[in-house]
Amino acid sequence: MRTPTGDLSDGPAADLGRDQPVFGPELGEFEHSERRAAKAEEDGEMKTGTTTVGIKADDGVVMATDMRASLGGMVSSKDVQKVEEIHPRGALTIAGSVSAAQNLISTLRAETSLYEARRGKDMSMEALSTLTGNLLRSGAFFVVQPILGGVDDEGAHIYSIDALGGTTEEEYTVTGSGSQYALGVLEQEYDDDVTIDEAKTIAAKAIQSAVERDLASGNGINVAVVTDDGVEITRYKEFDDLL
Repeated sequence: MRTPTGDLSDGPAADLGRDQPVFGPELGEFEHSERRAAKAEEDGEMKTGTTTVGIKADDGVVMATDMRASLGGMVSSKDVQKVEEIHPRGALTIAGSVSAAQNLISTLRAETSLYEARRGKDMSMEALSTLTGNLLRSGAFFVVQPILGGVDDEGAHIYSIDALGGTTEEEYTVTGSGSQYALGVLEQEYDDDVTIDEAKTIAAKAIQSAVERDLASGNGINVAVVTDDGVEITRYKEFDDLL
């Protein structure tokens, strides 16, 4: 149960009518969150920029990202892994604030481990997507827009999750500054019967298209393949290795 924002016993009864939520804050919700986000912008927080892609295949999912991080107008890193395993059969891509994304990944790993320990089974992808959306909705992670992909007893799943926690299940999706370039490739190349190998090629084409036009994306590609056997993440500096 959530607790009131203040001690209601201290003030007059008229205080009950003040313009603030009675039940709050939720877990991870902080005061002056907008001010903190603006300050992070001013301080030049490291961001991924990014193009990330998620594709549902016939027997799993493929997720791919570029490898560049930016700091203002500068490339701060050329070797960033923007897709991480967070579940025995699930992975998350990151776009946005690096520090917030790292914290989100750590939190999800801890929560899925606790779930398994308590219940003796893996968390479903639907439950994991709900958890991820709730964490983002709390306001504790500025500003992250992930793609969640994984496999459970019901099959393969790709979820697009916006920075405010809105969650939709898709056949394929994109996030990041290069999204518009990557999405055009997915629209042309994707079909319902795509295999894992075909999905890897399509994802590489989509990331390559974004890298050609988006200044915040580049320096190679990370590819995660998620199947019943688990999560395998491979790093490529050259797109030709996948095309």
